[in-house]
Amino acid sequence: MEYTFEQILKQLPEISEKIKESREVILANLIMLGEIAAPTFQEARRINFLTDRFSEVGLLNSSVDEVGNGVGILDGEENEDNILIVAHADTVFSEKVDHTLTVEPNRVWGPGVADNSLGLAVVASLPTLLERLNIKLNNNLILMGATRSLGRGNLEGLRFFLSNNKLPIKAGVCVEGAQLGRLSHVSIGMLRGEITCTVPEEYDWTRFGDASAILTINEVINKINDIPLPKRPRTSIVLGSIEGGASFNAIATSANLRFEIRSESSEMVEEIGSRMEEIVAEVTSKTGDEINLDIFARREPGGIKFSHPLARKTRLIMEKQDIQPRLAPSTSELAAFIDKNIPAITLGISKGDNLHEVKENIEIEPLFEGVTQLIGTILAIDGGHCE
Repeated sequence: MEYTFEQILKQLPEISEKIKESREVILANLIMLGEIAAPTFQEARRINFLTDRFSEVGLLNSSVDEVGNGVGILDGEENEDNILIVAHADTVFSEKVDHTLTVEPNRVWGPGVADNSLGLAVVASLPTLLERLNIKLNNNLILMGATRSLGRGNLEGLRFFLSNNKLPIKAGVCVEGAQLGRLSHVSIGMLRGEITCTVPEEYDWTRFGDASAILTINEVINKINDIPLPKRPRTSIVLGSIEGGASFNAIATSANLRFEIRSESSEMVEEIGSRMEEIVAEVTSKTGDEINLDIFARREPGGIKFSHPLARKTRLIMEKQDIQPRLAPSTSELAAFIDKNIPAITLGISKGDNLHEVKENIEIEPLFEGVTQLIGTILAIDGGHCE
């Protein structure tokens, strides 16, 4: 069924009200998916649940591929082209963390609920929501839970699917639980890596107080902070986490530093990456410690323009709902679409706090507008308004 773009905008308030009436569908999927631990490379149980949900709502083409992605296809009326809606299935929390979610009148609390159990729950709920809205698309809707996205996963799940899938994809939407208003249509260049330091076993321990992997990592950090960063192109070095040592009274024999280099310029990313290598070599020669630099994830800058119909129509949909678009570059699944020259955006569904902490939470009320914007965007893509 085709609508003019003006008709889509007029339908948004009615869609929002009906989404609120389907609150139990979204929250049930959120609880059931969110309470299944899914650290990167260990998403199988969550993906199996997702594909079971796809089968339960009547998707005949639901399956798990070679790298563990869960895929379901909602057939369109014309069945000629495809829209890919994807949410990453993995979270930053290990299986040792208690994944019990707490539902309050206005919030849902628990590890990974915002990043990205809510995004995955919305993908799982879409067939039911579209049926209740009596929306029948012309294009096929490919619904996907992507594996191996975070950290060392380096978007391996989605990259594999886009490289091996035979179906033509006209556009993609990446669904993130938070934050509502997020609209990413470009990816920045990025290098993600880890620097590890180990004090060698044959170290001269008579050098009282001098030996510590933490001190060595600290010296590496000081030199990283001395790297000059340009204002244009916009460039940053994010020192994400540092770990080391075991106790108050034991010298730290190992430590590691996790970091990301981000820039609008791929050349700048590579330049800083080379500088990192020089720093590691310099500190190694000075201290005698074993220091290793491991780069395990990369992104190339790119994406669609601000004026591209997909970005422009999505902004109009958000503004119609009084959602303030937050235009920020992404390093998430969007980069995999960019690599394949497929127009795509990333949308946030609700407001959240304490991301990547055990007390992570999302607000319930805003998610209805978040889902409405997603469905409005799908209708716009399906109607050919975003090409």
